[in-house]
Amino acid sequence: MTQLVIQHYAKPQSRLPLWVGLTMTAVSLAFLIAQGVQWFAAHPQALKGLEASLFAGAATGIGALPLLFMRRPSERMMAPMLGLAGGMMLAASLFSLLVPAVQAVSASANVGLLAAASGIAFLAGVTAMQNLDRLWPHAHVEEVESSLRQPQLQLVVAAIAIHNLPEGLAVGIAATAGIDHGMSLGIALQNIPEGWIVASAMLALGVAPVRAALIALATGLVEPVGGLFGALAGSLAEVTLPLALAAAAGAMLWVVSHEMIPASLKAGRISAGTAGLGAGFAAMTALAAIY
Repeated sequence: MTQLVIQHYAKPQSRLPLWVGLTMTAVSLAFLIAQGVQWFAAHPQALKGLEASLFAGAATGIGALPLLFMRRPSERMMAPMLGLAGGMMLAASLFSLLVPAVQAVSASANVGLLAAASGIAFLAGVTAMQNLDRLWPHAHVEEVESSLRQPQLQLVVAAIAIHNLPEGLAVGIAATAGIDHGMSLGIALQNIPEGWIVASAMLALGVAPVRAALIALATGLVEPVGGLFGALAGSLAEVTLPLALAAAAGAMLWVVSHEMIPASLKAGRISAGTAGLGAGFAAMTALAAIY
């Protein structure tokens, strides 16, 4: 490999294959972008799903802005804030994902088969998140300040990405299928306190406030990546929609159960975390009723 690099810089004529490869890559990307624009133009509802996930993800950056003018949230505030986010995610997975999936199954011609397949899809969503959590090295945000040994910045960012990906997937599917029921607004609202928490964790790791806010925004923009897959899944044949909804619900439930609720119910903060969870569920219930 070293000899190839030396040859590349020693003989200018050997650089031609490199430029050919870069040109081919650029042309391929341009072609994919053009095809993507055409596909979204033909599927405007899928574009709504992508836009909804982008809106929800950008709210994380908005939540980080107070950190430029205020101090980090106190430990007492962390529990209700995490509980609020968990409650809203839990309600969103129920009202915007599971209930429409059950309704679609009930209206199908083969209820038994599709119900079993939807149950398997739900478990597949849980399993996929469990495997991603196990295989992708990361460090939880809420443990940064309490840890005796500070984790690496990239490990914390990886944990946030794992958390945001299923959110974007869920929002993209629901908005594309036209069954949002306030999910995109609810996820955006709960991403605001999450952005404050994420940026605070960056500060605890020694990151400057402006950079901490930008990192929080960048982690929120992981959601449109999930939203893109959600938009594609939500635009598939009607018979597969309950499966996509159930899988997204399983992924969301894993995040709530594995991360949000345990973080909000740590010793000494159980009552505050539970109150936040109830308030978040109530707020998302109201949004679902309105929309």
